[in-house]
This record gives sequence, structure tokens and C-alpha cells, in this order.
Amino acid sequence: MIKRFFSIFVVVLLVSIGGGWMFFGCVPDKEIPSDDAVQDEEDYIVIGLSQIGSESDWRNANTGSFKSVFTAENGYYLLFEDAQQKQENQLKAVRDFILQEVDYIILDPIVETGWDTVLMEAKDAKIPVILVDRQIVVEDEDFYTCWVGSDFREEGRRAGEWLEEYLKDQGRQGEEIRIVTLQGTPESSAQIGRTMGFQDVVSRNADWKMLDRRNGEFTQAKGQEVMRDLLRTYEDIDVLISENDNMTFGAIEAIESAGRTCGPKGDIIVISFDAVRAAIRYMQKGKINADFECNPLLGPKVAQIIEELEDGGHVEKIQYIEEQYFDASMDLERILEERVY
Repeated sequence: MIKRFFSIFVVVLLVSIGGGWMFFGCVPDKEIPSDDAVQDEEDYIVIGLSQIGSESDWRNANTGSFKSVFTAENGYYLLFEDAQQKQENQLKAVRDFILQEVDYIILDPIVETGWDTVLMEAKDAKIPVILVDRQIVVEDEDFYTCWVGSDFREEGRRAGEWLEEYLKDQGRQGEEIRIVTLQGTPESSAQIGRTMGFQDVVSRNADWKMLDRRNGEFTQAKGQEVMRDLLRTYEDIDVLISENDNMTFGAIEAIESAGRTCGPKGDIIVISFDAVRAAIRYMQKGKINADFECNPLLGPKVAQIIEELEDGGHVEKIQYIEEQYFDASMDLERILEERVY
């Protein structure tokens, strides 16, 4: 289902009129083959990628993973759209991809609902849609080919189980534990899954008290703002659950500005998610207790799926990426040396 004519036409259009992507209604990052490459190889698989934005270190690593895989050298032509955290931008991008007759659409949905109509349009156009990272709720699961990403509920559950063991090792079982949560974008898969998974563990610990859950928007600035208010509202906070690293960085700034301490030697236990390199460095400085990985390197897995589909193969509907966690007791220097994001 490779659209050779489209690939050649796009390159010619770009060369001849420069800003031609405004003609199509998109302003993508372009992986443009040279004229020689077009003459030698017409068989580019055209990919339309709608990304949520660039709100975090994790998101940038995720985008970089796709861009490093879907290159002209690997036989792909990538159309990239940054939705800037707005679902309406993603809906427009997907419709533009359909009009351009791309071979595959990769969609990282901002929220879980509101996709039925546009995905039905993609299905009618016989364009496979591969969901990545966040999940969706639709009337018909045949609207998309498969989903690739993290088991967010399992991440949250593992964080709760880690806290259980940590408190036990500290001799604090049976003690009232006061917890606050910085949540990510409401109704996003990461927010829903991590909140539910951690709540699974809270529910079986009668001495744990969830004081508050507030939206930190997955950003450092909002994380700092919300944590500052939580510290003013609640005199005693024992544990901070932060649903991504960037919010955690902001929260740590707020904690320290308020004259409080955090981490293994502090008075607030900090549990974070994503486990980017910067967070491991914070852990080295003793400011984060544990961080649960959300692996952003989805590009190679999605490319493998596309190769299987190109060969006429069947792919599993749900495909989880392998993940791990880190805490302050580990050899963090070695982990940083091996970590690519």
C-alpha cells in the first residue's frame, strides 16, 4: 500500500514552491529525501505522526525516538504534527493525513474520548491507525489497528507496592501516612492508569490517608504552583506522588522554597514517574526516593509493527513496552551511564 506517486509529488512540490505544506494544511517536520534518493528509491512508506506536544523531557525523548526511526534512509517519509496540547489540533492533523493519503497514521491521543468520528474516517480511507503511549475509548475497536505503550495502572500499582515495602523497612507500618498526588492531564491514559494503580494499594492500607489529588498538567511550572499551594493547605505531608518527572522537579522547588526537605533523608517521600536522566540525577542528590519508568522509546516497536503489516501479517491489539524502576539504593552512576534518555 506504498504511495509512490505521493512521495515523488511531495518532494517536487516542496522543491518548487517551498512553503507548500501550508497548501496541505500541515506544517510538519520534514524528513525530505534528496532528488537522487527519489530517483533511486520511490518506495517510501509515508507516516503521519500526531504528537501531543513537547511538555516534558519524556515527550521530547518519545518524539526523538520516532524521528530517528522513520527516516528516508530507513525507507520512510515522516509528516510530523505537534498538537500543542489541543485535541482539536490532533483531529485536524489526522484529517489532513487522510487527505494526503498517508500509508499509516501514528496517534498519541491527548485524551481518551472524542475520537470515534475521525478514526472512522481513517478506517473508511483504509489507513491503519497505530495508537501510542495513551489509550482511547471508542465505540468500535476496529477503528484502530493496535496500541503500543506502557501499562500505566501497573506503574501506579508498583509505586504503591514500593511504598509499602519502604515504609515497612523504615518501621513505619501502622503509622498514619498522609499523601498528596500531583496528577497529569485529566482523562489522559497516564493520569487515569497511575492514579487507579496507586489507589489499588491505598485501598488496602487503612493507615494511608490521601489528603488531596490535583492537576499539575504534566509541566514543571504547574507542578511547582500546585505543590506550593498543597504545602500551604496541609501542614503535614508525608508522601508526594507525582505522575511525571517534570511536575516532580517543580514540586521539589516548592518544597525547598517552603523550608521543607524531601528524598531519603528528608521529611517528604517523593515518588515520581517517567525516570528520565534528569530525574536520576535528582535521585543522586537525594531529592527523589523512587522513580517508575515510562519507556518513551516506542519508535523501533512501531516500526516493527509496520513491517509486519507491510508483509501482510497480523499484530496483537495491545502491546506493552518493557519497563523498570529505580530507587536511591541502586548504583545510580552506572544507570546514568547506560541510560539513553
